[in-house]
Amino acid sequence: MSDTPPDHLSTNPKSPHFDMDVLQRGIGIRFKGRERKDVEEYCISEGWIRVAAGKTRDRHGNPLTIKLNGEVEAWFETPAEGAAEDKADNKAADAE
Repeated sequence: MSDTPPDHLSTNPKSPHFDMDVLQRGIGIRFKGRERKDVEEYCISEGWIRVAAGKTRDRHGNPLTIKLNGEVEAWFETPAEGAAEDKADNKAADAE
């Protein structure tokens, strides 16, 4: 798995942009220079995020979201499984 998060990702399982493996690693989002924890969906190339609009729900019980435009930056909060082992091997080799 690469260390670059996908360009478009959603937390909604019904979305075509949903990916459980990526979400389990944890995604950090910085929007307009501020770190956000309430992002439901994002697209880096188009420059937008979707966040819940308070406690409002639609007729299906899903949270209503609003789309905010601006600079989006994403990163993984935990390294890839192979990357952590490679770093440990490199540190051990450097110590010798």
